[in-house]
Amino acid sequence: MSILYNTPLMPSPSPTLPLSLNNSLSFTTISFAISKPPRNLRPPLQRHPSSHTSSLPRCFSSLSEMDGTVGQCLYPLHRTKTIHLVRHAQGIHNVEGEKDYNAYMSEELFDAHLTPLGWRQVDNLRKHVYGFGINKKIELVIVSPLLRTMQTAVGVFGGEGYTDGINAPPLMVENAGKSNRTAISSLHSPPFIAVELCREHLGVHPCDRRRSVSEYRSIFPAIDFSLASIYSYYLLCRHAIESDEDILWRADIREKDEEVAARGQKFLKWLWTRKEKEIAVVSHSGFLYHTLSAFGNDCYPSVKSEICTHFANCELRSVVLVDRGMIGSDTAITNYPGKKPQGLDLPSDVVEEINPS
Repeated sequence: MSILYNTPLMPSPSPTLPLSLNNSLSFTTISFAISKPPRNLRPPLQRHPSSHTSSLPRCFSSLSEMDGTVGQCLYPLHRTKTIHLVRHAQGIHNVEGEKDYNAYMSEELFDAHLTPLGWRQVDNLRKHVYGFGINKKIELVIVSPLLRTMQTAVGVFGGEGYTDGINAPPLMVENAGKSNRTAISSLHSPPFIAVELCREHLGVHPCDRRRSVSEYRSIFPAIDFSLASIYSYYLLCRHAIESDEDILWRADIREKDEEVAARGQKFLKWLWTRKEKEIAVVSHSGFLYHTLSAFGNDCYPSVKSEICTHFANCELRSVVLVDRGMIGSDTAITNYPGKKPQGLDLPSDVVEEINPS
């Protein structure tokens, strides 16, 4: 998986470094290509040392091995997927929590919605996505089933304004989640799927507790929530519960960082099973940070520090997911076998090997 930071204002290319996931996850090698956004575009954030790196994926190349090959990785195109990672825009919990951390315990922040400033961030990212033609390439949008992430997802990747009489359900109804926004159409937009695996830390904070799926369906009619119960089961490793309520969130237990990181690896593994080749994922700061913190442990310190940074609100980073094992079964669509019609084509260097002088 190659990762390229694409901020809403200044995307830029840079070299890649090879990394890999560990065998216990039955996953594949990734490589990060990083272009760090300017400091004045990112709020200062405290970096928290990871306590779980020893059991998580590490680079397969040592520093000495990388000396001569920095920035060069080569993989078959059909064994890759492009993933656009997005953190939700500013929510009311971001504002109140920065003023007073104890505010995160307030029920008034239950399933926090976007602020007016957050919606302006959505508009700016949408301009970036459309300006660079990213919207034309995305085949699927995967979103955490919380109000702020779904508002962000449909605002950035959804269609234009919705009008009655259109033969398609809206992605979002008018004024959803106190947005003061018109309805958003699902026309000319990719399908949207809500997936529990990419949620924020579970438990304790009401802002991270979701509403019932039934309520969400009335607010976001065109988002597919059919995987919600399936992934509740997948996460809990027990029989599926016949309820659309939030069975993952508990008032007395907060999910640990290492548990979020492990969930992130499950999510990436599941993501590879999707048939789509270019996917957008709209998630949360904690989930994205701890998922990415699994990588870069054997790379140059400066690269590691760039990989393991918190996302700004409404920041976009595009990554290339690479299958170096045999997980994928996609055929090489763009490859061409050659030799049609048949003819002699033995290379000269092979001839020399067969007939040494």
